[in-house]
Amino acid sequence: MAERDQMSATTESTSGNMIFEPILEEGVFRFDCSGDDRNMAFPSLSFPDSKVRDTPLMIHKEPHFIPTFEHLHGQQVVTMKLPIGTSFYGTGEVSGQLERTGKRIFTWNTDAWGYGPGTTSLYQSHPWVLAVLPNGEALGVLADTTRRCEIDLCEESKIKIVAPASYPIITFGPLPSPTAVLVSLSHAIGTVFMPPKWSLGYHQCRWSYESEERVLEIAETFRKKGIPCDVIWMDIDYMDGFRCFTFDKDRFSNPKALVNELHLNGFKAIWMLDPGIKHEEGYFVYDSGSKEDVWIQKVDGKPFVGDVWPGPCVFPDFTQQKTRSWWAKLVKDFISNGVDGIWNDMNEPAVFKSVTKTMPESNIHRGDAEFGGLQNHSHYHNVYGMLMARSTYEGMKLAAKEKRPFVLTRAGFIGSQRYAATWTGDNLSNWEHLHMSLSMVLQLGLSGQPLSGPDIGGFAGNATPTLFGRWMGMGAMFPFCRGHSEQSTSDHEPWSFGEECEEVCRLALLRRYRLIPHIYTLFYMAHTKGTPVATPTFFADPKDPSLRRSENSFLLGPLLVCASTVPVRGSELPHVLPKGIWLRFDFEDSHLDLPTLYLQGGFIIPVGPPFQHVGEANPTDDLSLILALDENGKAEGVIFEDDGDGYGFNRGEYLLTYYVAELHGSLITLKISKTEGSWSRPKRKLHVHLLLGGGAKLDAWGNDGEVIQLTLPSKLEVSNLISACEEQYKIRIENAKQIPELEEVSGQKGVELSKTPVELKSGDWLLKVVPLIGGRMISMTHLPTGTQWLHSRVEVDGYEEYSGVEYRSAGCTEEYTVVEHNLEPEGEDESLKLEGDIGGGLVLQRQISVPKNYPRLLHIDSGIIARNVGAGSGGFSRLVCLRAHPSFTLLHPTEVYVTFESIDGSKHEIWPDSGEQSFEGDLRPNGEWMLVDKCLKLGLVNRFKIDEVYKCLIHWGTGTVNLELWSEQRPVSKNHL
Repeated sequence: MAERDQMSATTESTSGNMIFEPILEEGVFRFDCSGDDRNMAFPSLSFPDSKVRDTPLMIHKEPHFIPTFEHLHGQQVVTMKLPIGTSFYGTGEVSGQLERTGKRIFTWNTDAWGYGPGTTSLYQSHPWVLAVLPNGEALGVLADTTRRCEIDLCEESKIKIVAPASYPIITFGPLPSPTAVLVSLSHAIGTVFMPPKWSLGYHQCRWSYESEERVLEIAETFRKKGIPCDVIWMDIDYMDGFRCFTFDKDRFSNPKALVNELHLNGFKAIWMLDPGIKHEEGYFVYDSGSKEDVWIQKVDGKPFVGDVWPGPCVFPDFTQQKTRSWWAKLVKDFISNGVDGIWNDMNEPAVFKSVTKTMPESNIHRGDAEFGGLQNHSHYHNVYGMLMARSTYEGMKLAAKEKRPFVLTRAGFIGSQRYAATWTGDNLSNWEHLHMSLSMVLQLGLSGQPLSGPDIGGFAGNATPTLFGRWMGMGAMFPFCRGHSEQSTSDHEPWSFGEECEEVCRLALLRRYRLIPHIYTLFYMAHTKGTPVATPTFFADPKDPSLRRSENSFLLGPLLVCASTVPVRGSELPHVLPKGIWLRFDFEDSHLDLPTLYLQGGFIIPVGPPFQHVGEANPTDDLSLILALDENGKAEGVIFEDDGDGYGFNRGEYLLTYYVAELHGSLITLKISKTEGSWSRPKRKLHVHLLLGGGAKLDAWGNDGEVIQLTLPSKLEVSNLISACEEQYKIRIENAKQIPELEEVSGQKGVELSKTPVELKSGDWLLKVVPLIGGRMISMTHLPTGTQWLHSRVEVDGYEEYSGVEYRSAGCTEEYTVVEHNLEPEGEDESLKLEGDIGGGLVLQRQISVPKNYPRLLHIDSGIIARNVGAGSGGFSRLVCLRAHPSFTLLHPTEVYVTFESIDGSKHEIWPDSGEQSFEGDLRPNGEWMLVDKCLKLGLVNRFKIDEVYKCLIHWGTGTVNLELWSEQRPVSKNHL
């Protein structure tokens, strides 16, 4: 508390002592106002060449892009004003909109199950902003700090970064394009690891496939149904009591035999490892770690113990070389069981039974000197997951030096792309999360992490057939492609939603496998040159402001993927094409639930056969080239080929082929312009598809390595080809079996019970209420700030009331029916009224409204109404108590508190470490209490009538706070938020 109260009111400007330095290359500058103590964020991790530190002094050539520094309240505040019309992107793994203006995020790795579009801290931290200037040039801004960092983009064209202590700012640019900035960034933080080719196939996962038999059944079904797949994943239930590096003796008794069987059918196996090691003597991992003294410590020097899946756990201190070596040796031995890849989860690190969802910031890491040495957890928290992924990656290399490791990590920091892929965490099975998944993958790519993807279909909740099919259609085009769902949900394999959805999934994945030669080439370029893989559509024309907020399409190199992320049918939805030539094509697989594909004029992309798994491919297979000429009649493209694994490409053992096509008169000539690598060209056929427009194409065959010529038809013939192709496309769309609409949709008056949230949007608030389960409000977003004060899963928490508590058990809820849904009544409040029959002739009624004349106020009226209370009903006692208990998600668990003044005049600040507290009599809040988030600098005021409330209770949960009001002998309780 004393530390919280030490808030200085002084402001110290230190811009006069700023150091300007160029690093690595022209256009990259370091701004530092911290003198000799630069608080570097691990130069050996974020900046592998360590050139940042040892460079000569130079003044920035562009004074307009120099940040200003000031120290305020013990924090360093950096601001940068950019030209009006600048668009912001990046900020790492974030939810919500693609264009980040108006958003504020905090870099603090957080276990953020079921996050929403307004959640400000997710699983990874990237203190990085990509600014696209009005003229199409771009600038990158990196805060070189590992501590909790606020990136405030709420004000137009202004970047504000706030973090404790002094930290350098590094700018990249301005450079001619966003791509140039990302290449420059990759030269500083390192490029993505070169993924094994099989990892670019489809991955199937679930929490959990419960036995070896079930895993083999899933694999067999993929092959039987002709749905491509390369990898089956094993979640935590394969372990013996959730102990890492062990196998359940009954359900996974012979992992080697299981993996051998999977390998025979073309599958790889990936297994999970968490950082929480069970605190149990006799468990070999715990015993060896204790002997090596590798655990994170408390202030008193004893190992920190926190609960995770196995129960009480200790945590490896990956900031020490000896710990990383110890872990790597465990991984090396683990690989001998047939492990092809490793999945690092829970490595924020997540800790159960903790309000902060992680370990105390006072814990001690005995880090290596180059990382900062002995520091508390607040210094190392954001890099813990990256250091674990690095240790896992190095352990896999020890086990098989000529195989490329594949590691997937949930937590990470800028630079972690050198060791691991990532996914977007525990998302939800709904349309909002489908839509967000596109922006999230793109933002990760714009922050230096190109190998990412969401849990296709959503992790939590049950997808509908249409949602799953649409998600697979788009997800099959993402850099990392994995389906995953949590326990207690329905099956989420591609065949689980009926024949129509199964066919959409099959078409989507066959399409992905045909494009793997192109995707693999993009990753080789990303690994060797630092170019991005998936980018927003505006990268095709950064000068065009109309493209900068496009969120239903993206680019894979020159390939434009246009997908629908809303419930209405997909391909018919309008999408914006960049200027220039964009020619539609498909593989005769068009479907309204699949994305529409366009190739940019001037480019050639390589395409392979539609295999069931990557291992089926051979160098002598026919190679297809799809080409689109630009306005000058030219096109060029490239394909990278090697063994698909190992490091032979570093020794020249590969073939990189550049193709060029050019139109002279009516004759198009395709040839090889240059090659790299020592591999000989395979003897294979080359199939050329020249796109003409409208989906029409001209085909030609030849031998790869020889000149191939095509004669362009006359304009009339081209027009006829296009007309015929468009007619065929229309027929294919009409004849395609549509996924049946099985959505549950809430209507207006008299809505039936439903799990589909009803929305109320008005003034400052956007609410989502689920009628079926207690009329629970599961989402409460403050629109002006984008803050989600409430975001809960459908099944638990949220804002609701209990009645008749004397008859009820914890977690039991009423069922409500929507009786009125007035979204825009003229001259009235916008409102939602729900009723639930609670027995005994009684009805529990709630009305949620936003007053027209006071949009900041959210008004909740709740009461018990006696509709038909007769003698002997016994129900009238239900009027005794009404309990309102909103459970608010804590976006920044260590930086929130509840404050109020009691009836007796005493003032209170209740922090998370105070546990549960109740207030009765004159200690009750005097009509209101406020939940304050210090990071957001916002408070949520909860008002109520004192004479209707006899007890107020504050309960701090794991990342939540429950503010309860108990009403006694009153039929109505009113709450104003």
